[in-house]
Amino acid sequence: MARHAVSAGGARTGTRSAARASRRRRRRGRISVRLTLSTLLLGVGVLGLFQARHFVTGSSIGVPAGASGREAPVSAPPARQSPAPTRSPSVAQRPPSATPAPHASQKADADGFVIAKLAAPSVGSGTIRRFMVRVEDGTGMSADGAAREVYDILADPRSWTADGTDGFQLVSAGSRDFVVVIATPATVDRICGAAGLQTRGEVNCAVGSRVVVNLKRWNTGSPNFSGPLQDYRALIINHEVGHRIGHGHEGCPGPGKPAPAMMQQIHGLDGCASNAWPYDAQGTYLGGPSVP
Repeated sequence: MARHAVSAGGARTGTRSAARASRRRRRRGRISVRLTLSTLLLGVGVLGLFQARHFVTGSSIGVPAGASGREAPVSAPPARQSPAPTRSPSVAQRPPSATPAPHASQKADADGFVIAKLAAPSVGSGTIRRFMVRVEDGTGMSADGAAREVYDILADPRSWTADGTDGFQLVSAGSRDFVVVIATPATVDRICGAAGLQTRGEVNCAVGSRVVVNLKRWNTGSPNFSGPLQDYRALIINHEVGHRIGHGHEGCPGPGKPAPAMMQQIHGLDGCASNAWPYDAQGTYLGGPSVP
């Protein structure tokens, strides 16, 4: 009996041991499964984090990831082109009526005058006279602006080119036939007085190869001239250039008729009407009797 009991007790003991071993195997299996799941979840999380970071980086430069996971090649945006600078046309390209902007800086010569740097093609036919324009420094006047205005006057079909025997060309260097000088009244008195002409701070003169324009008259006109200032400036140029090309003074041809450009209109009109041009629009010379 004792031996049987022992055998029976041993059998029971073996059964319990086997049960415990089975429970341990099941626990290890569950732990292994949990570890495997944890590892898988961790891997998925890391992969997702990497992909998330990769997408954010790509989107920040506007480059989506391709189907293979490789980024599409980046094309640099086209460079913004600055607008092409506007180029000012050359003098020859400017229409005759254009008025250039004043020079930012004008350099005077040893005599205190600024020479216009503007040049233009000849106008008219026959004898072409080259001329230059100089402006006294310190007057605030643009030499190029004055040159353009003088050129426009001489290029007008009512000026001295109308008869087909006189032409003019604006130059800035080289030989010239005459020079248009625009100066203050004191300087005009000095230049004209040296030739024996009394301008008294009021009028203009033509001396040798110089057409001397009184700045006072250029800027204010004449009380005896009824018309715009631009017309009186035309009268100054036409009158003094007229002397330069050989014309003398003329008188009023009759009451109400246009005063000749060669008339000294600043001293009175004698019944004539103010007029700035030697010819009318039809090419007829607007002259009068010669005055000694």
